[in-house]
Amino acid sequence: MIVLKSAAELETMHQANVLVHETLRLVAEAARPGTSTGELDALAEDHIRAAGARPAFKGYRGYPASLCTSVNDVIVHGIPSRTQKLKDGDILSIDCGVVWQGYFGDAAVTVPVGEISPEADRLLRVTRECLGRAVEQMTPGRRLTDVGDVIQRHAEGAEFSVVREFVGHGIGRSLHEDPQVYNLGPAGRGPELRPGLVLAIEPMINQGKPGVVIDEDGWTARTEDGKLSAHFEYSVAVTSDGPRVLGVDGR
Repeated sequence: MIVLKSAAELETMHQANVLVHETLRLVAEAARPGTSTGELDALAEDHIRAAGARPAFKGYRGYPASLCTSVNDVIVHGIPSRTQKLKDGDILSIDCGVVWQGYFGDAAVTVPVGEISPEADRLLRVTRECLGRAVEQMTPGRRLTDVGDVIQRHAEGAEFSVVREFVGHGIGRSLHEDPQVYNLGPAGRGPELRPGLVLAIEPMINQGKPGVVIDEDGWTARTEDGKLSAHFEYSVAVTSDGPRVLGVDGR
C-alpha cells in the first residue's frame, strides 16, 4: 500500500533528512586515508544520538552498524570495521538513515578518498547526474518507472551498468515502504506519482557489468567483476510545486 504524507509529515521527514545530510557531510569530511570505516561509523552514531534521534540501520534485520560504508567494488551494505583503513584513491559510499519523531530519513553519497582516478571520478559524476535526473521526474502525473528510465538511460549512455538486485523504496514511518523503485525503464508504467508520495531514490551504478555477489557476512554486496560501484540517494517528495529533496530543499 502506498502511503501519501501530509504537509506536517513532510516537514518532520525534512527535519529527519536534515540530520542525515549533516551526518553525511561530517563523515565525508573525516573520510581520509588512514581512517577506519569503524571510526566513521562511531562518529555518525554519536552525532545522530546527540541530536536526539537514533540510527535507522543499527539492528535493522540484524544489521550491526549505524552506517553502510561501501569501499570501491562494494555496491551497498558494507559493514564498518575498525580494521578497514581507507587508502588514497579509494571511493567510499556512505549510506545513512535516522529515525526522528517516528519518521525515517535516508540518503547516501559516494566520496573520493584522497586523489582518485579520472575513471572513478567519472563514475561518481555520472551516478550523481543519474540521481539529479531522477529527481526531476518526481512531479504529479508522471509514472513510477519514469524515475528508473532516466537513470538507466543516462548510466548506460555513459557505458556504465545499472544494478538490478537492489532498488529504491517508499519511506515514511517505515524505512522501506511501497513502492519499490527500480533503476530501470521503460518509462510510463507503474503507479501515478501524486503529491505526498515520498521515495528514496538511489541509483547504484557499476563501472563494469551489473552482476552482484554477496559476502559470507550476508550483507556486503560487491560487483561480480571486481570493478568500482557508486551509490547516491535522496529522499524525495512529490509536491504540487515540483520535487522536494528532503533535508536539502528548504521549501
